[in-house]
Amino acid sequence: MLSTLLTDFRIIFERDPAARHWLEVLFCYPGLQALLFHRLAHRLYNIGIPFVPRLISHISRFITGIEIHPGATVGNSVFIDHGMGVVIGETSVIGDYTLIYQGVTLGGTGKESGKRHPTLGENVVVGAGAKVLGNILIGNNVRIGAGSVVLRDVPSDCTVVGIPGRVIYRSGVRVAPLEHNNLPDSEAQVIRALVDRIELMEKQIQNLEEKQSVEVENDSILINHLSQTPSCRIQDKIIQQFFDGSGI
Repeated sequence: MLSTLLTDFRIIFERDPAARHWLEVLFCYPGLQALLFHRLAHRLYNIGIPFVPRLISHISRFITGIEIHPGATVGNSVFIDHGMGVVIGETSVIGDYTLIYQGVTLGGTGKESGKRHPTLGENVVVGAGAKVLGNILIGNNVRIGAGSVVLRDVPSDCTVVGIPGRVIYRSGVRVAPLEHNNLPDSEAQVIRALVDRIELMEKQIQNLEEKQSVEVENDSILINHLSQTPSCRIQDKIIQQFFDGSGI
């Protein structure tokens, strides 16, 4: 247990450029303090001691603003940055080297029994305010954008953004864990595609108004031709991927 606590302590200096002195980290980092409380509560929970683990968890929440159920399994070198408002459910599993920001919820979606909270792999980054809900599996090296809501499994080496969360593949592009500004905006892409479609439809209407003297058969051929342009097909694909979850 001591070695686990040491790895929790050391990872802060690797992940947080604001960490300068060990006394500052020990007394002023609620994420580390919450993990210290949780390690103790989890051990007591596993040996079947009633009440006390939940009491320790409650005290930890009062002091740190971070709620971790004693039943949750937390790996080594996990860093909860700032941490205020973080909620981690009873059957959650968090892999090694996971980075969790403030306002994150690893929660359930109902009153079902058994495994009902998410499982996070190794090297996962969960952005501020993100919600990961249900008995789902988040693969290794996954980045979940701030404010995202993830409801389905996510394969390894992916980036998830949006509500509901959608996978954005970043093949060949390596982004540092703290660079939240580099996350793609899938909603903006879909809105742009819809705006382009509206503009195209307006042009079609204008063309039809200018050619009222043309026979109906020629008008229908023109409409079919415009609707099958490559730009339309590309936009259709973008919009469909958005609604389908882009692979999730």
